[in-house]
Amino acid sequence: MSDPLAAPTIEKPRNQWRDVWDQFTTHKGALVGMTVLGVLLAFVLLGPFLWHEETLTTTEKIMLKNKPPSARFPMGTDQLGRDFLKRMMQGGQVSIAVGLVAMMISIFLGTTVGVLAGFFRRLDGPLMRLTDLFLSLPLLPLLLVMVMLFRDALAGVLGPEFGTFMLIVTAIGITSWMQSARVVRGEVLALKEREFVLAARSIGTPPRRVILRHVLPNVISPVMVAATLNIAEAIITESALSFLGLGFPPDFPTWGRLLYDGVSYMQQYPERVMLPGLAISLTVLSVNYIGDGLRDALDPRIRGR
Repeated sequence: MSDPLAAPTIEKPRNQWRDVWDQFTTHKGALVGMTVLGVLLAFVLLGPFLWHEETLTTTEKIMLKNKPPSARFPMGTDQLGRDFLKRMMQGGQVSIAVGLVAMMISIFLGTTVGVLAGFFRRLDGPLMRLTDLFLSLPLLPLLLVMVMLFRDALAGVLGPEFGTFMLIVTAIGITSWMQSARVVRGEVLALKEREFVLAARSIGTPPRRVILRHVLPNVISPVMVAATLNIAEAIITESALSFLGLGFPPDFPTWGRLLYDGVSYMQQYPERVMLPGLAISLTVLSVNYIGDGLRDALDPRIRGR
């Protein structure tokens, strides 16, 4: 028998991130999206180490152009005799890299503007009017103008591939931060009236320290959700630019560029349009489902706490 006078055992409190993961795993769409995204990442990152393109002369490539899928070329060859499977892997690396880097730029700008506008009343008006100005701009024509104006200049300084990459991710990043800024501003407006923030300010804590120690850690949830959605938006935007012929150079593949190149051969070789289009769709859908799962998992009301 147990001793009734013995001190009761105190259960160890559950870890917050464990609760988040448990709630995330109940979202079937998010799990499917994470699985699909993991397969796509393995395809574009590990695939080049497992599938090596044959070294062919120019004459051999001419003889092998526009070949259908086979054991030698699982996805066939393009109009220049290049292995389409290899180009799908290379294009996925660039498209996903564009999405990640553009998302980082967008989230940094949106979080900075949102925190400053929500915490400092004198900055709220000017920063929100700047946000409204960017929201009123037609983004795709603005991106087209930026690419046309600066692509050649940056290509001459940084090279055609890296210069175009930096131009596209910067252009997408600085034209897609507005929604994040509005979400973060709303969270900060509510947080700065909470007791722990008022207590920190009452003892003379400088605003910079209040923002870094008390405000930013509590807005990470909506920022993470916005980040996943921005990745999908950046991939779609880059694909649209490449499809219009204003993205990367023809010899620097992305999924959007492969889609653009395949339109001319769509009737004879429909897989050249279907494969990159399917890759873009699966990536965007999986990222969106992951964002939905994160939104539910990071909401304490849904977790029942």
